[in-house]
Amino acid sequence: MLFSDRADAGRRLALHLRAYAHQPAVLVLALPRGGVPVALEVARVLKAPLDVFLVRKLGVPGYDELAMGALASGGAIVLNSAVISSLHIPQTEIEEVVVAQTRELERREQAYRDDQPFPVVKKHTVILIDDGLATGSTMRAAVIALRQQQPARLVVGVPVAPPETCAEIRDEVDDIICAVTPEPFVAVGRWYTNFEQVTDEDVRSMLQQSATWHHRHETPHETPHESPKHDKHDTETTSG
Repeated sequence: MLFSDRADAGRRLALHLRAYAHQPAVLVLALPRGGVPVALEVARVLKAPLDVFLVRKLGVPGYDELAMGALASGGAIVLNSAVISSLHIPQTEIEEVVVAQTRELERREQAYRDDQPFPVVKKHTVILIDDGLATGSTMRAAVIALRQQQPARLVVGVPVAPPETCAEIRDEVDDIICAVTPEPFVAVGRWYTNFEQVTDEDVRSMLQQSATWHHRHETPHETPHESPKHDKHDTETTSG
């Protein structure tokens, strides 16, 4: 095991992201639910606000495990045209799935943040956090959706992932930090001693905790700084 739990993983991941600390235009976004306790620790170290970015898979009608796209926070829709065309999925069926998943996404948004609006992404440095990557499909959908909102810089940070997945995503973002890239990988949960399920109430509590902490510690008259300049191919990773 590499990490005792997600909080431990977040603290260790944060060490690799210290270049983004104290930057007023930095926003930490977590993929619920497992990414939230990791991101909570990262946001604390970076002294940045924390929020969640939801991604709902759009399953092929009758074959829900097969994704034909994804729906994300802010209303962004990413469709896999190759799957849709090869299976001849009609537009009406796509719309039905989008409507159903929109309801579920809105339910979760409400559960997590009440009536608080989604944070401004445009011209911000966004650090997108999860508790690990396997195939990276959800993270890719989140990246594509976030790009539509025009962040100044898009960074992915995860405690653990297979090296090939990190390499594949690296070309899609401005920076990626995969703290540890073990081989063989097997599964994300293998690298945690405690990998218990995170509940909706856990997510809500952590977001409230982060908002209270950030409000108490933010500097009221900070002067904006430029985000740190990293070449996206100079990713700090450690194989083990």
